[in-house]
Formats: sequence, structure tokens, C-alpha cells
Amino acid sequence: MMAQEYPLPRFHFQVDWGGAKISFTEVTGLIMEREKIEYRHSDSRDFNKIAMPGLVKNNNISLKRGKFEKDFDYNAWLEEVANERVDKRRDIIIRLLNEKHEPVAAWTATRCFPVKVTAPDLKSDANEAAIETLEVAHEGLKLMKV
Repeated sequence: MMAQEYPLPRFHFQVDWGGAKISFTEVTGLIMEREKIEYRHSDSRDFNKIAMPGLVKNNNISLKRGKFEKDFDYNAWLEEVANERVDKRRDIIIRLLNEKHEPVAAWTATRCFPVKVTAPDLKSDANEAAIETLEVAHEGLKLMKV
């Protein structure tokens, strides 16, 4: 199989949010990070620390989309989670697609829940779409080969 000559464009992606595929204008925060532990034992003759891999750090993911009439999904999910009566966490899968609309990479965020909903900025002389933002926390992000 011949290697692709150009990197994939970042504008062709799909988000699967708890079973429903929803269109988003932007997804940010797909960060995989591990903390670094520095250690020096008491009888070491070296004047430097050793580094070891520590715990995984999970950064929040932001999802942006246009605001539609009678669409209050973000706020409803935020309120459901706040009530804590039922576990309303969802897995979110973000797929990067090629020119044939086939997934070539997928990030899976597990057990997501909303932590912040930002309403669209309102401006009387603006000419662009109203965009709302959902920020979710999660318990793990993995890149899957497709």
C-alpha cells in the first residue's frame, strides 16, 4: 500500500455522541498527557532526579456547534448530570474522515459528562451563525486505529 502524500485535512470529521451522530463545527482538547514524576532517593550520590511516568491527566474536550431553534440538548444534559439521580455519562467518539468519507482515525473519550455550556455570543451587527459550546470531562481518551 502506498503512503499518502499529503496530511489529512482537519475539517472532515464526525462525532458520535452516545449513539447519535451530530454535526459540530469544532472539536478541541483531544490531548493525551501523562504527568512526570521526579524522584531522588535519600542516599543517591547523583545531584539530579530521575524521571518516571506518572498518572494520566485527562483534559476537558470542547465541542462547538450552531444553535438551532428548540435545541436544548447541551443544557438538558448538564441539568441531568447535576441532579445525580441517574448516571447520564456518555462515550464520545470523534472520527477523522478521508476524502471517501471513511474513518482513518478515531478518538474515544469514555464516561463523559458536561462541565460547562457556553451560549452563543450575541451581537446586533454580526453576520455569522450563533455557535454554542459544550465542555465535557472524561475518564480516558484513546486513539484507535481504524
